Amino acid sequence: MEIIPGPLLKSINSPSDLKKINRAQLYQVCDELRQYIIDVVSVHGGHFAASLGVVELSVALHYIYNTPYDQLVWDVGHQAYGHKILTGRRDSFVTNRKYKGLSGFPKRSESEYDTFGVGHSSTSISAALGMAMAAKYKGENRKSIAVIGDGSMTAGMAFEALNHAGVADSDVLIILNDNCMSIDQNVGALKEYLTDISTSHTYNKVRDEIWNVLGKLPAGKNFSREMASKMELSLKGMISKSSNLFESLKIRYFGPIDGHNITKLVDTLQDLKNIPGPKLLHIVTVKGKGYALAEKDQTKWHAPGLFDKVTGEIYKKKFDLPQPPKYQDVFGHTVLELAEQNEKIMGVTPAMPSGSSLKIMMDKMPHRAFDVGICEQHAVTLSAGLATQGLKVFCNIYSSFMQRAFDQVVHDVAIQKLPIVFCLDRAGVVGDDGPTHHGCYDIAYFRCIPNMIISAPMNEKELRNLMYTAQLPSIKNPFVIRYPRGEGVMPEWKTNFEEIEIGKGRKIKDGDDVAILSFGHPGNFATTAIRELRTEGINPAHYDLRFVKPIDEDLLHEVFNKYNKIVTVEDGTVVGGFGSSVLEFMANNNYHAEVKILGIPDRIVEHGTLKELHRECEYDAQGIADAVRVLMKEKVTVNSIV
Repeated sequence: MEIIPGPLLKSINSPSDLKKINRAQLYQVCDELRQYIIDVVSVHGGHFAASLGVVELSVALHYIYNTPYDQLVWDVGHQAYGHKILTGRRDSFVTNRKYKGLSGFPKRSESEYDTFGVGHSSTSISAALGMAMAAKYKGENRKSIAVIGDGSMTAGMAFEALNHAGVADSDVLIILNDNCMSIDQNVGALKEYLTDISTSHTYNKVRDEIWNVLGKLPAGKNFSREMASKMELSLKGMISKSSNLFESLKIRYFGPIDGHNITKLVDTLQDLKNIPGPKLLHIVTVKGKGYALAEKDQTKWHAPGLFDKVTGEIYKKKFDLPQPPKYQDVFGHTVLELAEQNEKIMGVTPAMPSGSSLKIMMDKMPHRAFDVGICEQHAVTLSAGLATQGLKVFCNIYSSFMQRAFDQVVHDVAIQKLPIVFCLDRAGVVGDDGPTHHGCYDIAYFRCIPNMIISAPMNEKELRNLMYTAQLPSIKNPFVIRYPRGEGVMPEWKTNFEEIEIGKGRKIKDGDDVAILSFGHPGNFATTAIRELRTEGINPAHYDLRFVKPIDEDLLHEVFNKYNKIVTVEDGTVVGGFGSSVLEFMANNNYHAEVKILGIPDRIVEHGTLKELHRECEYDAQGIADAVRVLMKEKVTVNSIV
């Protein structure tokens, strides 16, 4: 199905084309851009509501600023679809998030207009400030703009950057896109503070009057711009505390203004372009603007998948048989079930209550499960504080986001040996979100930390049992449970709880020729590969290790005493991960075997479907079978001759 852009949008192949359009037609440009995003995402999928909310801002920024010479940095890159379409990628936008197609986020190697790669949140102010400082050092008259929104201002890194920006004496503009949302509703005092600013009738009325009066007063010998600025700040200070947070950091505050009024945005940005130094423009927007259903339920329409744009029906796959649940939902229902049995259990997540399914517990036990905002470091140390008081905390963080809290895990958890349960969702490749979201590294970086228990379930039953085991009073160490994005393998998943002995794996199938050692969900790929190999006369054994730390040394002694050909399989980096731990065991115990490590290769893996990426990384069933065939080449040759 061909998707045709509107007549004005069709004429825009770069921001220079946009600048040729009459200001009076910018409303039409915004309407056409919004409709084009709706048309493409409804058919091809992707993030949705966030980009609809910044259509006017995207148009205004490229209309006023000289991009890409002026540096535009988007925070939480899923709001940058309009930006991509306006910067030469309109016709290729249908490939967005598809294998070998456009990235779903700004990406420096994709376009000169993408000045900084983003995926995780709250990096834009730091990056834009660095660009502004570089421009000043090099004597360049280029502008640097950071667009921060979708809850990103709640992260500590944003405040660190604000603290520096106020004294760096650099020309940086921070645009706070205030829509009260991340994926779920924003939380915390900052949200309340910004709401007070944007809804204070007294403040807004007086602010507008100040703006109008200052605009009419003559600038000259008796009334300078500096005097006007002081008058404005004094009056704002008397009326409200609204400017104090940012202006106490020496960042000039402007706003709030309607982020969907393109004329106001263009005029304001033009004015701010001529004001030097650090400044912040507060705009108020509606996530999902222009699509009524997305405005009404912004969490559901953050990334809805394919849908009928007319009726709003979100297409679901139809199956004849019951299907296995998502691992995240198994976690969500299981943590609530355990919390009902154990009053010491608490839940913590950094801004991902729906994505992690902790929301199930939050709805039933709001006093025991908490969303702390986009604050992974705080989430870990908050959990540590709770744990010192004898509580058992399930801290659920996406694997790639966990990278941001490495120091807290070492300093606040492992050194103090606090028994927090880290449930790492989205471990392994995650599909079309791409390299910023792949959970590649957690096995490697947790494995090097003392006192850690690191586990991965092969299926839903194993996830439930690991969660049950982790909350038992006998567990005194930090306990990591990692599991992938998407569905498991057990439609009948709600099994009785069973304790799992720490550091003990299991033999799934005996065999004669080669041993396949798996860690986590990829063990299911190994099961499929073994069925195929046995039809070829190759008889592999299969062991599910369950734990990479402590690793099951008794099981490994059994393996290395019987087999001299071994394949390890994991959905983590091959550098320093599960396979590496097997090699370390082999070296430390003077075994000699031919070992093939399968997992995520030592390179940046781009986006695609899970199936496409498992195939590319060669640890799907076909990749496992091919690796065994190579190790067993002599037997394969004999069988083919026979």
